[in-house]
Amino acid sequence: MEAADLDVLAAALHWLDAGHAGVLVTVVRTWGSSPRPPGALMAIRADGVVTGSVSGGCIEDELIARVRDDGLAALCPAGLPAVATYGVSAEEAQRFGLPCGGTLQLVLEPLGERSRLAELIALLRERRATRRELDLSTGAVSLRTAALPGDDADTAGLHDAATALPDALAFDGRSLAHTLGPRLRLIVIGAGQLSRYLCTVATGLGFDITVCDPREEYRADWQVPGVTLSFDMPDDVVIAARPDERTAVVALTHDPKLDDLALIDALRSPAFYVGALGSRANNARRRERLATHFGLTDAELARLRGPAGLYIGSRTPPEIALSILAEIVAVKNGVPLAPQLAVGPAKSAREADGAAANEPGVGAGCGIG
Repeated sequence: MEAADLDVLAAALHWLDAGHAGVLVTVVRTWGSSPRPPGALMAIRADGVVTGSVSGGCIEDELIARVRDDGLAALCPAGLPAVATYGVSAEEAQRFGLPCGGTLQLVLEPLGERSRLAELIALLRERRATRRELDLSTGAVSLRTAALPGDDADTAGLHDAATALPDALAFDGRSLAHTLGPRLRLIVIGAGQLSRYLCTVATGLGFDITVCDPREEYRADWQVPGVTLSFDMPDDVVIAARPDERTAVVALTHDPKLDDLALIDALRSPAFYVGALGSRANNARRRERLATHFGLTDAELARLRGPAGLYIGSRTPPEIALSILAEIVAVKNGVPLAPQLAVGPAKSAREADGAAANEPGVGAGCGIG
């Protein structure tokens, strides 16, 4: 699940604990183009305060107006879950800002003890994928740990199935089943300047971030709000984290003593992304070390993205951070990346073109490719 959706659940629980009534809104179906995908969450309080979103804003405004005029009962008559559909006609789609004739369907669920938000949030914070099932006729909720393909008895439910859960949401008009996974994690090896820029942007993307660096001279003045800084050896941090399919690991130190062992553990885990900074030559030597001295298989080495990042001509630390995060997000979203988009192949192709044109200096830069 996205961090923003976990924030919605946490805010809704806070409202309940403070004595406020509220409604949880879930996008369950979309037709055509729509601003938010199925599974997106929003909560609205009895005074019209909202958190999260289900559209570009117009549907939120309409729900707020209904609550302020007629109370939460306007959304959930008889205190039971209800279904609302927006954008059925072209006129209504335009009114609610739904592009290209889009239509979306919402389930509106009154919140209370039977919502079981505290239990759900606790499971998600333990990194357990959880199936939440809502009976629309009664408002009752059941929770169960989601067993995933390939899980065994000891690991079932402890991690998500890649970044997109199988059967993440199912709605048949009578019940809503929503599989929610834990937050995306990012483990960063190295607390240098590049790491600072990368983590600053990654926090805005909703990653749960840990930076590990045992070198005192690098970590002494390193701080990014919301990021956990570990002084342990990177391989110990990776082993303790037990990377799952919602974990990315990126090594940024250029130091084999710090990077290599951590990369070995990451490449042998289900982590959806494993990358390493460094020039093409350094990455070639790294692959040779990992194969020759540590016995990594061709399949495991094929998972290593190095030089990490997409080729955008980056030269400065902020640009390199953007390049790496763009690749991580693309992999997370399941976007197929052509080889020429990666830093290494793109630089090689550019150098070949430059050599053919007798262009001096092509391929010069900060040494990440």
